[in-house]
Amino acid sequence: MAGRVNESRVVSLLGATGSVGRSTLDVIERHPERFSLAAVTARSSVGELAAICARHRPRLAAIADPAREAELTEALRHQSPDTRVMSGEAGLAEAATLDGVDTVMAAIVGAAGLAPTLAAVRAGRRVLLANKEALVMAGDVFMDAVRRSGAFLMPIDSEHNAVFQCLGAGGGAGVARIVLTASGGPFLRRDLDDLDAVTPDEACAHPIWDMGRKISVDSATLMNKGLELIEAHWLFGVASERLDVVIHPQSIVHSLVHYTDGSVLAQLGNPDMRVPVAHALAHPERVESGVRPLDLAALGSLEFESPDLQRFPCLRLAREALESERTAPAVLNAANEEAVAAFLAGRLRFPEIPAVIGEVLERCETWDASDLDAVMAADAAGRRLATERIGARGRG
Repeated sequence: MAGRVNESRVVSLLGATGSVGRSTLDVIERHPERFSLAAVTARSSVGELAAICARHRPRLAAIADPAREAELTEALRHQSPDTRVMSGEAGLAEAATLDGVDTVMAAIVGAAGLAPTLAAVRAGRRVLLANKEALVMAGDVFMDAVRRSGAFLMPIDSEHNAVFQCLGAGGGAGVARIVLTASGGPFLRRDLDDLDAVTPDEACAHPIWDMGRKISVDSATLMNKGLELIEAHWLFGVASERLDVVIHPQSIVHSLVHYTDGSVLAQLGNPDMRVPVAHALAHPERVESGVRPLDLAALGSLEFESPDLQRFPCLRLAREALESERTAPAVLNAANEEAVAAFLAGRLRFPEIPAVIGEVLERCETWDASDLDAVMAADAAGRRLATERIGARGRG
């Protein structure tokens, strides 16, 4: 189902203006004979989306915010007049399932990416999954859709793409344990008593990766790694007790797979999202990504340590949600999105992010996660409770 690159792949890029979207565009532009762009989407960045359309002349451009559709239409009138413009959920769904597209890069951040990514899967597309929330919220529903449609699913998160490469042709045979690495973010060595005064700009100043603000905060709390544990469970069919996280500040080793014979395979590379993007776009072949070669001698040493759950309680909360085997992961994700948004807006202190999430998980009812309606109800309930808890803290 993966196909061959020399047949030329036609790509729909969901989330073209984010960090993964920009990495994808860079790789595509390095190989115009191999990849062409048929559809692009953005949440609200009209100017950046219009510039992309001017370079690539896609058949479709969709803006998630319906209020910006007229602005995008006007911007493309001269820059890319043959590009059709749509907006809202219908526009995102059309981009995900556009006729003639064989590869969909699902790079929309957050719960907003679930519906279009699921639409691409149900259409049987080759789906390159950077939107971890699709599996965190609705892993059971999502993977069932993959099986039913025959869609080819390839992970883009550097950790899961690394695991995919380490598993190789053997798939999951003989796997004893999967270990995801985490940089530890900007506060790995910061005194715990000082975290109360952390500002949004400090939380977003990641020492290694260049990411959007929401994902940067998730990395600072290690919620990003908690969500990735849940994602790994669904992608690779591995139970929670066989999934681990290790702190690796250099972000050179992206993941490790332990086998029952004592072997450990690791995937290494410089921390640049163009590596997993190029791997996924070209699979099963390899293409140049634009990333400089890794020089281990220049690095000298690599460091690893166990995560401190007192410093990173979000990691514990995510594992507990995974082990519930109900809609708790959807609640976790919803509460986290609301808490992070409140922190970025100055309405919540940094240590209150996990506190709000924990309170929501304690109070929110959960349901059978095999029903998409139940997943969406859990998402809505988690957001309502998170908003209440954030408001209560503000009043306190």
